Amino acid sequence: MDYNYLKEIDGKRLHDPLMMPKTMNTSTSSRIWVQGPIIVGAGPSGLAVAACLKQRGIPSLILERANCLASLWQLKTYDRLRLHLPKHLCQLPHMPFPLDFPTYPTKQQFVAYLESYAQSFNIEPDYNTTVLSAEFDHSCNFWRMKTSKVGLKIEESVSIEYVCQWLVVASGENAEEVKPDFEGMDEFRGPIIHTSHYKSGDPFRDKRVLVVGCGNSGMEICLDLCNYNARPSLVVRDTLHVLPQEMLGRSTFGVSMWLLKWLPMRLVDSFLLLVSRLTIGDTDRLGLYRPKIGPLELKKKTGKTPVLDVGTLAKIRNGSIKVFPGVKRFTSHAIEFVDGKLEDFDAIILATGYKNNIPTWLKDNVLFSKKDGHSKKPFPEGWKGENGLYSVGFAKRGLLGTSMDAERVAEDIELQWNLKDSKTMESADQVSESY
Repeated sequence: MDYNYLKEIDGKRLHDPLMMPKTMNTSTSSRIWVQGPIIVGAGPSGLAVAACLKQRGIPSLILERANCLASLWQLKTYDRLRLHLPKHLCQLPHMPFPLDFPTYPTKQQFVAYLESYAQSFNIEPDYNTTVLSAEFDHSCNFWRMKTSKVGLKIEESVSIEYVCQWLVVASGENAEEVKPDFEGMDEFRGPIIHTSHYKSGDPFRDKRVLVVGCGNSGMEICLDLCNYNARPSLVVRDTLHVLPQEMLGRSTFGVSMWLLKWLPMRLVDSFLLLVSRLTIGDTDRLGLYRPKIGPLELKKKTGKTPVLDVGTLAKIRNGSIKVFPGVKRFTSHAIEFVDGKLEDFDAIILATGYKNNIPTWLKDNVLFSKKDGHSKKPFPEGWKGENGLYSVGFAKRGLLGTSMDAERVAEDIELQWNLKDSKTMESADQVSESY
């Protein structure tokens, strides 16, 4: 679908530059015109928007820096991971999960679903391609994206500049690890790993392990460590809401969404906390102190997701998992906590989360914050920016929000796709001339 720019004879122009992609190749670099949107990221968000575009007859190109789709799920998650929400709330547009999958699919089943999804919609991402920069060129009204191929030999490395009318950011909120810098970390003699490198508790049998971070991953990894006869402890620095995964025979999330149709958020929050107290008890007694506002209101205001308990609280209650406050400093073999206690540990696991890397490569945009890459627009308006810039999967609404974003983006691009005019063609010719 690509052809050469610079080898065109002087002054020659293509009759339809929008519909005919073109490339300029040299020994080390090339420029490629992409007729449809470019999507950054081949995770669930990127696959979802590509499929929605495909359903509307619009081609797209996915650029993915890893060597596989859903690289976070395939390469950086622990073995026992399952979806924390029921499968019908996590399916991507136009394709449900297989009927024989359990209510909460395993990591392996979810990856298989995504691979089947890509195959069904004939989605073929361009792997091993890292986006170095993306900037809107006002002189021609197109996006210019500089990329490089990774994982190749030096003599085979390729730099490519892509040019497109629409850019969809679907690289996710979990692109880069967040690692705290505690005093004395360099002195600690045991291993310190991020959860992205944790697969199971097997290497930690009979060891004293401190898990720093109490989100869903940190809580579940503590549970996994217990199953391998490790002796885990959990650092809980901030307040958090812990809810049962299910209540009244349904998923807690499903119950919440149903109640919100009829009741104000604060009443729903009160109901969730009441049922939680009756089913899992008072978490304050376990050192897990709740925020002053309810879980749904907290999620709306800060994006902070409640922890869904899958068995960790029982282990804390029976003493299998110890709970500590924030870390003050490391020593060669121990951790001093902010309350003055000093405890010995053999290994540290950082369940401190991830961040997106959008500010490092997306230039001159008004959709994402330059500081942390978060969307500047509140849900549900954060999917659309200016100059053909879109985002999918940044609404902090899980896979359900991803599907909603993908449909909106595809629908909006379809309107423009069907109304391409002479002005757009002239802009494309300007791009051709600039090469």
